[in-house]
Amino acid sequence: MARESFDKEIQFLRMLVLTSGAYSRQQFAERLGISVHTFDKTIRRLKEIIYTMSKELPESQGKEITEMLRYNYYESSDPMLLFLFRAKSLKESESLRLSVILAGIQEDALTAAELIDVCSANIPVDFPLPDEKTIRSDIKYLEEVGVIRREAGGRPYRYRLHNDLVAGLTDDELTDLYDFVDVMANTQVPSIQGYLLRDNLKKARKHKETGTELFLYKYHFYSRILDEAHLYTLFRAIRHRRKLSFLYFSPKSRKRYTSQNTNPLFERETTGKQEMVLPLKVIFDHQYGRWYLLANSGRLGITKFRVEGLTQIQEAGSVSEEEFTRKRCELEEKIRYSWLIDTGKPVKIRARFYNPEGSKANFIKERVLLQGQWGTITEENDHSFLYEITVNGTVEIRPWLRSFGSSCEVVEPLYLRREFIAEWKEIQSYYESIRENI
Repeated sequence: MARESFDKEIQFLRMLVLTSGAYSRQQFAERLGISVHTFDKTIRRLKEIIYTMSKELPESQGKEITEMLRYNYYESSDPMLLFLFRAKSLKESESLRLSVILAGIQEDALTAAELIDVCSANIPVDFPLPDEKTIRSDIKYLEEVGVIRREAGGRPYRYRLHNDLVAGLTDDELTDLYDFVDVMANTQVPSIQGYLLRDNLKKARKHKETGTELFLYKYHFYSRILDEAHLYTLFRAIRHRRKLSFLYFSPKSRKRYTSQNTNPLFERETTGKQEMVLPLKVIFDHQYGRWYLLANSGRLGITKFRVEGLTQIQEAGSVSEEEFTRKRCELEEKIRYSWLIDTGKPVKIRARFYNPEGSKANFIKERVLLQGQWGTITEENDHSFLYEITVNGTVEIRPWLRSFGSSCEVVEPLYLRREFIAEWKEIQSYYESIRENI
């Protein structure tokens, strides 16, 4: 799958998830920045991938993907990006060939020559037959990703499935492992590897058990998992100190994607902005389920980007280790007092938290100690305690303070206290118009 196509389908799936089919075809195409024809073509492409990669296909082949998301809510806790990952870099012939190889060594360890015979016997006549070089390349790839392993002994080497962990577990142990992975994959920072492991464990226990799921865990911002498609490119660029070029669409942009204009006759303006930056750090905001790229721009200095707005990412030239270290130190100094990624002016915040009445456990204090980062408790009595922290600006810490409701009172700075008073008065006004007899 072409990289640009993958960018388009990521944005496509994100909008499907977020809107749950609320847009018409025309509205969807306009919002995404594509034609209605491209919308229909992409829907067909996604259906083909679902049909090829997913065994749990809806009963009706004509069922829209939007209906899958809307009516099969918990089953869609498997990220929609998962089947794209499986089809992204593999041609249909490659996918078929790897499946035949894995099926061939399901029972016995085989050599490369024996695997060539297996492929020749099982690959349909309308697909090209692989040569020895291709098979050895496939074996090397499967060995690198840990799917198969080479047995001890001399040449010719024999290979078998690397599934000792699953095969060596009892049914109860396999169920316990699946439940643990299921919880962690859906409640911690999302990871495609976690969902892949969950999916493989689910298949391993399918033939042993037909009961329904005991627990239904779901990551609330599962559409944000789509951002993870770009993370490996970002991490690789940071590791090798390479600059990145990309087209960026800000969260306020009316469009979320645009195709590469290769034909001047069809060239049109976009709302994206071309950027060339040196990536320095990637941060995940667990509160809103967002990934951020922090980078250095030669024009603007330290800049921040929402990963969901990155498209057409390309690696560029590398920089020296000295320059990268200097820029990284500059970034760390700027976000030293950031609640998350704010690089504004440091401000000291003092807030009084009130202990819960009639409760043996002080869950207010426990939460403040757990989530309050480098803040400290400076005063304390039986009814309340005073919490102090210095942060870059007040924008990012605001939702956290607000989430405590009446258990938190902002003391300083005075302007923040006044803003909170105004917010709570506005909320109170929403309830004043309700009739008393309702």
